[in-house]
Amino acid sequence: MTAALALLFKLLPLYITVGLGWIAGRFLQASGSHIAGMMLYIVTPSVVFSGVMNAPLSASVILLPFVVFSFCSVVGLAHLAIARGWLNNASANIIPLSVGTGNTGYFGIPVALLLFGEQGLSIYIVCLLGTTLYENSVGFYLAARGRFGVRDCLLKVARLPSIYAFCLAVVLNLSGIDIPSVLIPLFDNLRGAYSILGMMIIGMSILSFRGLAGDLRFTALAFFGKFVSWPLLALAFWWLDSQWLHIYNLAVYQAIFLISITPIAANTVVIATLLDTEPQQAAGTTLLSTVFALIYIPLMVSLVIVGR
Repeated sequence: MTAALALLFKLLPLYITVGLGWIAGRFLQASGSHIAGMMLYIVTPSVVFSGVMNAPLSASVILLPFVVFSFCSVVGLAHLAIARGWLNNASANIIPLSVGTGNTGYFGIPVALLLFGEQGLSIYIVCLLGTTLYENSVGFYLAARGRFGVRDCLLKVARLPSIYAFCLAVVLNLSGIDIPSVLIPLFDNLRGAYSILGMMIIGMSILSFRGLAGDLRFTALAFFGKFVSWPLLALAFWWLDSQWLHIYNLAVYQAIFLISITPIAANTVVIATLLDTEPQQAAGTTLLSTVFALIYIPLMVSLVIVGR
């Protein structure tokens, strides 16, 4: 219970930041679409690059992002199949982003630091790169298919710099090349901007506090995929590997489980805004999931992580 309360207290600034974003959009006419572009093409690639550069890479560690990427893809594609038969508009294509990834960066990094410390945080960051790769490839592609053809979608994915930032950082890290000390403050500042702007854009994208859920079928499916399907898959992997495969250790299981219980990613709103694909629906559901996570994450952490 003490751990749950400490975690709850740690999360409160994130919700204040969402509120400040709403104030900026409502009274200062701040543009969420402009910030979305900066996040996707400048800030996020910088955070990915610095995270990989600082991680202790080995063959099994390098494999982790692709393990998480595969989990994201399974959850996303399975729920897209359901959404296409259940939802009647382009919002169905936002479902794979909503359920497959999570707010692993803006929301998850402070939680991981609180739970695991600096050493465990590095493993968590490597794992969350899998969600970043997913949302910048398969997730983005499926979301764009709601408005664009296959060729246009592939071109849009090819222009996303986060994938190239990840590959470059792996090569430089394995070559023993470090980030020059003069640039370290820059990447630290960009990581701070990543968290602040990512949460504020959720608030900016909501024009009214009425009708946040929008299409209740969309919200229900997004919540089920994010808070039921993904955690069950993570727990299944935990059991299978610990009992039979013995590839990874407890720190990896806990990191992947934390990724699975984070709320819907703020980048879902970023991408929906850029593609003009139901951005209010995405923003409202994302905010509701973030509020729900205020209780859900401390409870799940207490039951699964702290209790082991």
